[in-house]
Formats: sequence, structure tokens, C-alpha cells
Amino acid sequence: MEFLTTSEAADYLRLGERKLYELVTTGAIPCTKVTGKWLFPRHELDLWVLSGLARPAGMLTAEPPPVVGGSQDELLDWSLRESGSGLGSMSEGSARGLERLQRDEVMAAAVHFHSLEADGNLASDASATTLRDAPDLHDAVLVAFVRREQGLVLPPGNPKRLRGLSDVLALGVRMAMRQQGTGAQMLLDVLLKRAGASTRDLRRIETPALTGPDLAEIVRAGQADCGIATRAAARSAGLDFVPLVWENFDLAMRQRSYFRPPMQALIRFLSERRLRQRAEELTGYDPSPAGQIRFAA
Repeated sequence: MEFLTTSEAADYLRLGERKLYELVTTGAIPCTKVTGKWLFPRHELDLWVLSGLARPAGMLTAEPPPVVGGSQDELLDWSLRESGSGLGSMSEGSARGLERLQRDEVMAAAVHFHSLEADGNLASDASATTLRDAPDLHDAVLVAFVRREQGLVLPPGNPKRLRGLSDVLALGVRMAMRQQGTGAQMLLDVLLKRAGASTRDLRRIETPALTGPDLAEIVRAGQADCGIATRAAARSAGLDFVPLVWENFDLAMRQRSYFRPPMQALIRFLSERRLRQRAEELTGYDPSPAGQIRFAA
């Protein structure tokens, strides 16, 4: 991330330094103080300017409701409550959340997209690529929430002795599925593709689970031998867990939503110690990138 000095920021915004200091004093502009000097992140200055963009009456767009759609996550749900943001949640999976964001039906979408690179490895920035290529999202921003661990959720004691997806395929154990469009199902699809297999090679439980905790409950009830979900979901259900990958779990939103009070309340909360403590309690989270802008259109 590029930072500007006070004089550089004033020139960039075409403001006098005195006016810039007034904005700093009132907390009205994104900035940080390092060794006594104010620094201004260029990316966030761009978003700050665009958030106040005036449009002709015919171009006015309705404010999206204060709701975070997309993927379900226990730490995110907790953060929405504890931050005082007033943001609600609607858990329908990454793809459905992005569709709602495109239609301005949610203020943000929690996403964790997965795809394969040309060399067959998991893409490190599939969510940023998806957002960049999405129609009607020319003003998109991708804010990091956490990195989190995804893997096989198993009954206590791991009675089938599963060590990875290859064992699931070889032993033909019953596998719980997520609905299409969820990040977990995308992850399963790409891992199977890397293994030269597909979902047709699995002994699937046909009724898909809406969320990770729903899938964990199916495994806990003995209706399936395994499924893919987060370590936190497995721990909350008292289940065993075999790690497969760490993934980016991000918040996608429009630039005009980034500086709205509900979203700013959540973003400020991401830097608090309470978030790091809760992430450690739940296990399977790395909150170090929380709040970083990973992509901006």
C-alpha cells in the first residue's frame, strides 16, 4: 500500500495543508500517524473521494440495506454483533452474495472463491479475480477479513482414519455436500479436479447443507462420514478436523459503501484486540490481514 506525506496528500487532493489538517483533526479523512508524522494511504484517499461523489438526479442509486450477504462464518457473525455496526447477515454462499451485491440488495458480501491456476495449483487470489471480472461492479473493493482453515470435518475419533481427500475417494465414505455457489463447494470441486476426480466419484449425501455449521451437524448426527468446512465449525460441533488449505475470507463491497457508518464501524473493529482474542478462541483463524484492502477497481 502506498502512503503519501501531508504535502503529497494535499497536492493529490488539491487541498491546502491547513484544510487537510482540519480533516485529520475531525477524523474525517483516512490517515495514520507514524513517528509523529501523518501518512495518508493513497488507495483509501481514492475511496474517500469516490464515497462523496455527486451524481445527477437520474443517476442516483438506492442505498443498499445494512446487510452482509454471502458466506457464513462464526467469527464474522460475532464481529457484526460486537462491533456495534448494526449490520445484519444473510448467509447464502459466496456466489449468491456477490449476485446480491451486484443488485445492491446487500451492503457487502462475505466471499471465499476458489479456482485453479494454469499450473493446477490453487489460485491465491481467486476472490479478487472474480470481483474484477464481475459485471456491474466497476467500483468494487475487496477488504480482507481473515485467513481461515478449511478441511475435512469428521466424527469424534476419526473412526474411518481419513487423512485427506484421497482417502475419501479410495474408501468410498459418505460425504456431506454444500450447495453449488458456496466457497466450500468450489474448494471441493478444485481439489477433486487436482486429484483427477469429480463429485461423481464421491459417495455423496444428496441433500446439500446451507452453511458450514449445518454440514457439521450432518456429520455429528452420523448421516455422513465427512464434509468440508472450517476448523471453527468442526470445533464448535465437537468434531475432529483434518486440515486441507488456508484461504482468504474477504468482504466485497462497492466503493460508496466503504465509508458508510455501518461499514466503517465494522472495519474499525477489525483492528481491535478483541477480534484477535476471539479468533484465537475459535481456532483456525489468522486475523493478521484484517482490514487490508486487497483489491479496488
